[in-house]
Amino acid sequence: MTATESNPEIRKPSLLRRIGLDTRPLGVVPFRRMLIGQSAAFVGSMLTLTAVSVQMYRITGSSFYVGLVGLAGLVPVVMFGLYGGAIADAVDRRRLYLASSTLTWIITLALFLQTLLDLRSPWLILALIFVQAGGFAVSSSVRGAIVPRLVEPQLVPAANALNYTMGNVGQVVGPLLAGAMVGLSHGFLYAYGTDAVLFTAALWAGFELPSIPPTGTGNTLGLRSVVDGLQFIARSPMLWMSFLVDICAMVLAMPEALFPAIADDRFGGNVGPLYAAIAVGSVIAGLLGGWIGRVRRQGRALILAVVAWGAAVALAGLGQQLWVVFALLALAGAADLVSAVLRQTILQTFAPDEMRGRMQGVFVTVVAGGPRLGAVRAGSVASFTSPTASWVGGGIACLIVVAGIGVTVRSFWRYEPSAELTAGP
Repeated sequence: MTATESNPEIRKPSLLRRIGLDTRPLGVVPFRRMLIGQSAAFVGSMLTLTAVSVQMYRITGSSFYVGLVGLAGLVPVVMFGLYGGAIADAVDRRRLYLASSTLTWIITLALFLQTLLDLRSPWLILALIFVQAGGFAVSSSVRGAIVPRLVEPQLVPAANALNYTMGNVGQVVGPLLAGAMVGLSHGFLYAYGTDAVLFTAALWAGFELPSIPPTGTGNTLGLRSVVDGLQFIARSPMLWMSFLVDICAMVLAMPEALFPAIADDRFGGNVGPLYAAIAVGSVIAGLLGGWIGRVRRQGRALILAVVAWGAAVALAGLGQQLWVVFALLALAGAADLVSAVLRQTILQTFAPDEMRGRMQGVFVTVVAGGPRLGAVRAGSVASFTSPTASWVGGGIACLIVVAGIGVTVRSFWRYEPSAELTAGP
């Protein structure tokens, strides 16, 4: 009898435990509270995002104003994502997280109030969305910088997988709730009120966090701090490559802007499954993503995940049956989840703690801006060619470009974190 057989405590983990979602970070109480709070808040945020667009269209009858909602949310994310990350490196992160989250919650209450008073002012709604997006950008930057201070280094990938999985659940549940609520009498009040209630969970989690003071001694609140962060990225192939491959994936191959046209042409206007497919695939990949934290060659795995994203998107664009397109988009979503976890992990573990806020600020800016630029690219190319050509061509372009730069930047292709960061359970 072997030692492993005679001592059950040292047996190898089961297959389910090795491939299933790694839940070890849930044993860290502050992280568990933060995950619960943010999961509830993200459902509410997606609910509000959907409700605002529908309310704006009902008030104005104009898709142009609905488009302005997206613009009003993008500009402050770029502005405050970068600067908010710099602030997160210079002040107590718990206090900054509470302040930015409280601002976001107050704006949700303001959206509820303007609906209750029936003000019907599109410019007021745009102004509220602008301020709320600024608060969201700062809270997202500081939240990403908090995670490595709460869990051990080897648990960072698992913590990120949990965060992304729950975020994708919110992307599915939030719009479904919004769709059900806005069809009711006083539905917008229900939507904003539900968001406000759910967001109190994030505030609770923030109050329960321990103090997280800055570790750097020379960090300031000036713009010079932002510039220092960007220069640090420029000097580090591991960092700028992680951003570059995400930009390529979203700008070249994000097909969401083409869903309505493709649905009308092939599926009788049934667009809902197309919008849900990527998030569904990401959730499944997250539930089966226990292996991601044990990946040694993270740079290579990231490149391969984005190549898989581009290939799956390209094939989905050729599908003529809805279930085929859904399955391929779900596969793309699974690859995107792997890519997102690896990118976030590289950022959080490669950069020193005094730089993590600024790294997360750039991360938030790229994540928010990439899909919007991708929508512009997809729509523009489709107007000159066709929706199918734009969709398929974008996926192929992503595959070729990312594979090319991945092989070219050898230091990133060969990148491996220190052994303690990929220690298995």
